[in-house]
Formats: sequence, C-alpha cells, structure tokens
Amino acid sequence: MSLVNGFLPVSMEEVKELGLTQLDFVYVTGDAYVDHPSFGNAIITRVLQSHGYSVGIISQPDWKDNNSITVLGEPRLAFLVSSGNMDSMVNHYYVSKKRRDSDAYTAGGVSGKRPDHATVVYGNLIRKSYRTTPIILGGIEASLRRMAHYDYWSDSFKRSILLDSQADLISYGMGEKSIVEIADALNSGISVKDLSFIAGTVYKTKDISGLYDYELLPSYSAMAEDKTLYAKSFQIQHNNTDPINGKTLVEPYPNGVYIVQNIPQPPLTMQEMDDVYALPYTRTYHPSYEKMGGVPAIAEIKFSLISNRGCFGGCNFCALTFHQGRTIQVRSHESIIKEAEQIIQDKDFKGYIHDVGGPTANFRQPSCQRQLTAGVCKHRQCLFPKPCPNLEIDHSDYLALLRKLRSLPRVKKVFVRSGIRFDYLLLDKDNTFFRELVEHHISGQLKVAPEHICDAVLSKMGKPENAVYEAFTKKYRHFNEKLGKNQFLVPYLMSSHPGSTLKEAVALAEYLRDIGYMPEQVQDFYPTPSTMSTVMYYTGIDPANMKPVYVCKNPHEKAMQRALIQYRNPKNYDLVYEALIAAHREDLIGFDKKCLIKPRKITDRSTKEKVIQQGKRKAKDSMQNNKNNIKQNNIKNKAKNNVHHSAQNSKNGKKQPNINNNRKNKIKNNAHKKSK
Repeated sequence: MSLVNGFLPVSMEEVKELGLTQLDFVYVTGDAYVDHPSFGNAIITRVLQSHGYSVGIISQPDWKDNNSITVLGEPRLAFLVSSGNMDSMVNHYYVSKKRRDSDAYTAGGVSGKRPDHATVVYGNLIRKSYRTTPIILGGIEASLRRMAHYDYWSDSFKRSILLDSQADLISYGMGEKSIVEIADALNSGISVKDLSFIAGTVYKTKDISGLYDYELLPSYSAMAEDKTLYAKSFQIQHNNTDPINGKTLVEPYPNGVYIVQNIPQPPLTMQEMDDVYALPYTRTYHPSYEKMGGVPAIAEIKFSLISNRGCFGGCNFCALTFHQGRTIQVRSHESIIKEAEQIIQDKDFKGYIHDVGGPTANFRQPSCQRQLTAGVCKHRQCLFPKPCPNLEIDHSDYLALLRKLRSLPRVKKVFVRSGIRFDYLLLDKDNTFFRELVEHHISGQLKVAPEHICDAVLSKMGKPENAVYEAFTKKYRHFNEKLGKNQFLVPYLMSSHPGSTLKEAVALAEYLRDIGYMPEQVQDFYPTPSTMSTVMYYTGIDPANMKPVYVCKNPHEKAMQRALIQYRNPKNYDLVYEALIAAHREDLIGFDKKCLIKPRKITDRSTKEKVIQQGKRKAKDSMQNNKNNIKQNNIKNKAKNNVHHSAQNSKNGKKQPNINNNRKNKIKNNAHKKSK
C-alpha cells in the first residue's frame, strides 16, 4: 500500500489514488492525526499496514454529524476506535472539573474538537450508520475502562465501556500483538462474535460454559450496591495483570450478560519492539494542520526517544500496571541509535535530544529473572514497602546507551526527563550512573517524584518512606558539589491523596518551608479510572488490606490542601489561614521564622484603629487573667501551707482549722473588694 505524501489516507479521494475501492480498517481517533510512534494510533495503523492491511484515518469527526463517520465508507473488516493518547475526560477537565481551554493533541491547540467520553460517543455514532460492522476499541480510555469502573466526572459507577459504546471487542494494553491476531481472524472469515480466544482482548457473551480456570468477579449490580465488593474486585484485577500467571476474569451483568477479560498479551521481545519502531513513520503531524499552526503535542516528543515500556514501580495512583504491565520491555541500542540519527537530520534539530526513557527512564531490564518464567508476583511489589530481596539493580545498559547517544555527531546534550525512580537508583552500589547522570544528563534541574513527605500518605501511594528521598537528595547534592555543578531537584508533590488529612498537608508545607522551596505547579490527586488510589477515593477502602482510609472529597478542603503546598502565594492566603485554624496550627501564623504566614496587614485606618483597640483590650484582659491566676495560685499555695500546718498541729495535739471556710472567706473578700 503506497501512500499519499507518506501518510495514511484521510479522504475517499486519497483512497482512490491508492487504487482501492474499500479499506480493510478505518481508524477513528479523538486526536489530530500525528504519524509518530509516541502516538498510539500511529503504531497500530502502521503495524496493520506492515501486515498487508489497508487503513484510513478519520481524525476528530464531528460527533453531531452522522456523515462525519462515513467519509471513508464502510471498512471491509472493522472500525478501530480510540479517544486518543489521553482519556478524553482528563484531556478536557482539570481535577476541579473546570474545563481546560486548550488541547495539545489538536491542531492549533484548540479545545472542543472531541466529545466527552469520546470512545463511547464514537462507537454509538458508528452504530447509527453501520449496524453490523465490527467495532474494535483500543487506546488508554478503553483499556482503563474495560471493566466496571468509577467515573470521577459524573461521580458514578459505570459499566464496562464495551457495553456503553455498542462495540464488539476491546484490545487493551499496547495492542500490537492482539490487533494483528484480530485482523487475521476477521480476514479468515471468523465472525467478530466468535473472537473469544485472543489474549489482550475483552468481549461480551451470554455463554461462559466453555471457559476454564477463570476468576468470577462480583456482579456489576452487586458492586453498584456495595462499594466493598468493588474494592475486592479491583484487587483481584490488580493481581491478574501478568500474561504468565494471570487468569481470565469474568464480570456478570443483568440479563445474563458477561464481560470476559482474557489474559494480557505477552510483552514484546526486543526484536519485536525494534520492528515496531522501525516502521516508516513520517514522525510529524498531517500537512493539512500546517495552516493552523501544527499540533502542539509534537514539540516535546519530536526530539525524544522511547527506550522502554512497562513499570515495576507500582505507584497506586498510576495506571501503568493496568495498561502496560509490570514487565519491562526494551529496544536495542542499535534501534534507538538509528532513530537518533534520523532525528539529527531534522532541519529543526539544535543538538539536544530531549529525553531517552519511558514510563521510568532507569528501568532497562526486568526486576528479576523469575518474572520471565513465573510472571510478576501477585501479592507483593518489587520496590514497596521495601525492595524485594530478588530485585536486580543494574544501570550499566542504560548508561552504555546514553554514552553512545551523546557521542553521536551534532549531539550537544542528551537529557533524561522521563521519571527517574530515585529509590531504585539509590540501591545501586555502583555510583557510575548516578555521577554521569548529574554530570551529563540534567538541564539545570532534575525532576523526581517523592509525591509527599508523610509516611502515612506515602504508604497509601505505594511510594517509599520519606527517609529514602532524604537519602537521595543528600547523595544528589554530594555529586553536584563534587562535580562543581549548581543543579537543583524539582520534586513533584501531590495534594489530597487518600490518607492525607489537613495534618499531613500542613506537615508537607512545613517541609517546603524548611528546604526553602515553593513549587510552581501542584498536582491535586486526580481520580482517573483503574488505579488503586481511585478505588480508595471512591470506596474509602484500601483494596490491599480492605481497611478504611481517609479520603478528602470536599472541594474546599482539597483547595486548602493544595494551597498549603504554595503557602507563599498571596492568592492562597485565606485558604492557608483557614487550613491552619482548622488543623489547630495557629502557631504557624505569626512573625517567627517557623511561621507559614503572617497576620494579615490592614491598611484601612478605621479598621486598623479597631484592631489596635481590640489588641489593647486583649492585652489588658490577658494581664488581668495573669493577675487572677497569680492570686489563685497564692490561694492554692496558702491552702497547701495550711494543710501542712494543720498536719503539724494535729501531730502536736492542736485542733485543725477549717481550711475550706478560710478559703471561701478570702475569695468572698476579694470579690467584695473588686465590686467596690
């Protein structure tokens, strides 16, 4: 299939130019069409093309116009549907549920070019025109909503996206292997309703009699009534994300319907990864977007290199375990260097490779060799709460790759901007990588993600205790001083994560005060689908131990926790003041160097005079209270003395005086004097 200007066809005219009357697949995406391997639609369509299938692209169709979905005609095999590189709701809304005013995945950065819940809307739009054509869902939105899930934006418990979209099948995860198996099966004449055997897919059925060795999850109806059951269900799902030891999962729905999730597709081998990234991408956006200023999202990834996939870090607020899995998959050095040489030839290349990494940059191998034969452990993490004794720590391969890249002609600097897992780095007894990272691969500041400093919150995040981060910062400073560098750490911090009360939020603010740092940006916890933290947010239960966990849901309290992290910002003063009062931390309001904020300055003269008079009255009252306290103490002391003397007198045979009457008389006398 030779292409028009190197891109897949986007119109029927271009289809005809290719000598075709009908495409095998039509890919519908919520993103602008960008043919770069950082975009899921580019990978899936190029993989299909490499296997001999013709594919066309419908980018951001007008969901209010039925004809927008018919511009490429009916595909021979199936429609492929994705919301784009992001969940459409995350793309559209801040955590406050306020609408974003731009979209980096749309030409010109314009917002509003895709609907909310785009995958569902596109699926139903297709069904209006094509009643029987197979619809295959893919991408992050479908992958993370493949089973029943909590939807933060509507604050509701939703069914599998497969049901609401009227689609036939979900290809979850990264999808390169499963999409080819689906294509080959459909091409051989197998009905889409019979595709129940492909790893990495989810299908619906009314007959599960042929299944074996599966895990029956609580029904959707039961989970909708009892959040505890959803927490249990999610823990089961979380324990079955590995292709070797994972089980088929079955979720019952009303009217005898079942959603069946097959085991995940196997991870790509190094050769398979190399093959995927060697496909003939144009590495840019479609030329039709040029007049609109292009697609903003290309800027950061244009000169970046993907070296790995998967993550065994296991952060509870991250969906990587659910989408890419915990097994690390890598490209060869040769593959990455070949792509780097392509980048260098770009007319806009200035000598800087922006990033070499993936979900976690310094993961270039499986956490242990056992994973390759037995799969990842179901009931323990590799790094949390303590590093596994079987964990293999080795940065030598990644270091060798970076050395090769920075030695390429015309390359001035190779940066590492993907997340560095600092606890894993700290475990490496060989400091060579750490030293060279500081020396060669940081652009003035290294971004890391401690997320919080209170161990009670970190334990709910699945992050190492704060002492680990402190040890890392100490070592980072050591290497900077040794190398004569003046580079900084930029910690990513999160507010109002489950487990965080105002007490922990104040403690985080005090920590920032002590290190003299105020972040420019703060990530308020965002409950996105299919993360452990989102389940905690919705249910109030930690699925790992089924114990209750504190959840900050009140928007005003969330605002206070967020404001505390940026307590120096004058705009946050009222929220910080209120938070400190609510947390009974008035000691942090004042002029002492340990205080977070000062008492508010008053410029209005009359108001200022009132405050001064109030202050004088409070001072006078305070002095009087002190005098009264002194008198009361004197009375108590005299009473003690009287008791002592009485005890002595009784020993000497003398009559003991009535202490209580003496005290009452003195108090009456004092009151009488005051009234005069």
